Amino acid sequence: MKPLADTLNEIIAHDGPITVERYMSLCLRHYYATRDPLGAAGDFTTAPEISQMFGELIGLWMMEIWHAMGRPAPCRLVELGPGRGSLMADLLRATRVLPDFKAAATVHLVETSPALRQRQQAALASSGFALEWHDRLEDVPPGPTLLVANEFFDALPVRQFLATERGWCERLVGIDGDRLIFGLRPEAEQGLGNPLRPGDVLEWPAASIEVMGELTRRLERDRGAALILDYGYWGPAYGDTLQALRQHAFVDPLAEPGEADLTTHVDFHRLTQAAIAGGTQAHGIGLQGDFLKALGIEARAAALKARATPAQATDIEKALARLTERGPTGMGELFKVLAVTDRAIEAVPGLPALSTSSQD
Repeated sequence: MKPLADTLNEIIAHDGPITVERYMSLCLRHYYATRDPLGAAGDFTTAPEISQMFGELIGLWMMEIWHAMGRPAPCRLVELGPGRGSLMADLLRATRVLPDFKAAATVHLVETSPALRQRQQAALASSGFALEWHDRLEDVPPGPTLLVANEFFDALPVRQFLATERGWCERLVGIDGDRLIFGLRPEAEQGLGNPLRPGDVLEWPAASIEVMGELTRRLERDRGAALILDYGYWGPAYGDTLQALRQHAFVDPLAEPGEADLTTHVDFHRLTQAAIAGGTQAHGIGLQGDFLKALGIEARAAALKARATPAQATDIEKALARLTERGPTGMGELFKVLAVTDRAIEAVPGLPALSTSSQD
C-alpha cells in the first residue's frame, strides 16, 4: 500500500491545504485498515482489554434495558467500533443467564477494518449468537436496538477553528517543504459566534453529531437504548484536544500520518444536545468509575478473586483500580458515560435522567 504521506502530499499539492477533519478521516481510514492497533504490541489499550468485568457488567445493563422494553424479539444488539471483539464476547457470556435474551438477540458489529473483523470473528465464533458485520450503522436492519459504543466517538474526525482578530478561522493542514504543518483559512467562519480570547480552539464534531442523529432516528422509530463510554468533557469548552498515540506514547499528530491513532476528546454536551434534539431521552453523564461501581464491579471483582490464585487476585485488583480510579488522568474519571433511550424508558441502571432544560 502506498504510504499515506505520499497520498497526502499529492492531495494538498492538487487541492491546497485540507481541513483537520479531512486529514483525520484519511489518516484513520488508513490506520485501521492496515493493523490491529490494540494491546501491548499495538498503540493503545481499551477497558475491555483490561478486564472481563467491564463487558460483563454492560451485558447485565443490556438485559435490564431489554426487560424495560418489554423483552422484544428480535432485538438488534449492536456495537460501534468493536475492537478485537472482547467487549462483545464478555457481554454475550454474561447474558447466558437469560436464555430468552439469547433467543431474541442478533449481533451486529459496525466495523470497517478487515484486520479487526478477523479478530472479532475469532473472538465471537463460539458465542452461539448470529453475527453480522456492517460498514455503517445505517446498514443494521431495523428493529428494537441495544447499542454500545466504547471509545468510538473519540475516533471520529472533527473540524477545528482558531480564534483570531478576524473571528473564527478554520485550521488547515498544509505542506512546508517536506513536512506537514498547521495553517489557517484566511477568511473567518460565520455562525460560530464571537471568540472570547485570541488563541482559543473550538472543535466542531460534525461526524459525531451525524452518527448521533442516525442513532436517535433509529431509537425513536424502533425503540431501544444506546450506551456510550468515552474519554471527554462536559462542554461547551475551548481547547485543542487532537492527540496521536503510537506504541502507547504521545507523538506529533502530523509526524507520521496513518501510522498513529488520532483522537479528540468527546464533547458530551454536544452529543447530549443532539440526542435530545432527535427526540430521545438522555441519561447521565456519569463518571465511568461511579457507573461501574453502581453496576456492581466491586462485588464482581470479589467473586472472581475468591476463585483465583494469589497472582490472579492481584491482577483483578489492579484491573478494578485502573477502571475506576479517580483523578484527571484516571480512567474512572476521565471516561464518561452517556445513555440515550427512547422516551418510554424513564430510568436506566447507574445513570440519572437528564432534563431538557439542563442542556441549554
